Amino acid sequence: MTALPSAVQAPPSAGELLDSCRVLVRPALTEAVGRLHPWVAEMAGYSFGWCEVGGAPAVASGGKGVRQALAVLGARAAGADGRAGVPAAVAVELVHAFSLLHDDIMDGDATRRRRPAVWKAYGTGPAVLAGDALFALAVETLAAAPGGAGGLRLLSAALTDLVRGQADDLLFAARPCTGPERVTPEEYRVMAEHKTGALLGCAAALGAALGGAPEPAVAALDRAGRHLGVAFQLVDDVLGIWGDPAVTGKPAGGDLRRRKKTFPVLAALDSPVAARRLPALLDSPGREAEAADLIEAAGGRAAALAEAHRLTAEAHALLTRLSLAEDAVSGMLRLADHLAGRDL
Repeated sequence: MTALPSAVQAPPSAGELLDSCRVLVRPALTEAVGRLHPWVAEMAGYSFGWCEVGGAPAVASGGKGVRQALAVLGARAAGADGRAGVPAAVAVELVHAFSLLHDDIMDGDATRRRRPAVWKAYGTGPAVLAGDALFALAVETLAAAPGGAGGLRLLSAALTDLVRGQADDLLFAARPCTGPERVTPEEYRVMAEHKTGALLGCAAALGAALGGAPEPAVAALDRAGRHLGVAFQLVDDVLGIWGDPAVTGKPAGGDLRRRKKTFPVLAALDSPVAARRLPALLDSPGREAEAADLIEAAGGRAAALAEAHRLTAEAHALLTRLSLAEDAVSGMLRLADHLAGRDL
C-alpha cells in the first residue's frame, strides 16, 4: 500500500515569527536589564511592559518586537542558528527603548502603549536616566558578544542617524506649512529613514554580521531594513490620523492636534486647495476631523500608502536578490508585508 504524502507545513505567519523571536530573545533581554540598578531596571521593565510602577507584574502588552525579529532572522539568513543574533536583538531592543523614553519627553507624549509614558509615571529626570542606562547597556551587551566588537560600528552608525533624524523631526515643527521654507515630503522621507529606518536596518544587518554573513549581504540587509523602516513610519502616520484608537492605543487625530508634519499632511499640502485651507484647520482645536477629511481629499493618505508600498517592494527586491538562507529571507518578506499593511 502506497503511503500518503505527509502534509506540507505552512510557513509561520508574521505574528508567529514575532512571537517565536520574542521567546528566543526575552531571557537574554531580561538578564541584561537585571544588571541595571534596581530602580532603573524597574523603569526599564515598565517601558517594556513587564511591570507596573512599583514592580508588580503587568498585564500591559509590550512592543511588537520587530527589531529583535529582524536581528534573529538576519543571523538565520547567514546560515547560523538564530541564537547567534540574540545579542544583536538585545542591543537594538535596548536602543529602541532608550529612544522611545527620550522621544516621549521631547515630544511631550504622555502615553505609550495605552498607559502613562515613563516620564509621566516616574518623572522626567528618572526617565532620562533610564534611557541613558539602556543606551549604555546596549553597547555593553554587544561588546561582550562573540564578534560583537566589530558590530559596534554598525550600531554607532545607526545611532548617529537616529540622532540626526530626531534633530530634523524637532526642527520641522518650527518650519511653516507653506512657502519656500516648508518641509517637503522628500525631506520627511529622509528624516524617517534616519529616525526609524536606521535601527531596523541595523537590526537585520547586525544579526547577519554576528551570523557570519559577508559584507555585501550585511549592507544589503541594512538597506532593505531602512526601506522597511520608512514604510513602517508612513503607515504609522496614516494610523496616527485615521487609525482606530482601540487598535492603535493612541487618541484619534492625535498627530493633527499636535500639528505634526507627517507625510500625509505634507503630501496634501502639495494641493493648492489644501495649502490654502489646511494650516488654518490645524491651528483650530476641535477641527481635526475636518482636517483629516481635507488631507484625504487632497491625496495625502493615498500618497503615504503608495510610498509605503513602493518602499516595501524595494525591500522585497533587495532581499530576494540575496544568496542567503531562503526560509529566513521569506520570513523577512512576510514581516515586511505585515508591517506595510497592518490595521489599515
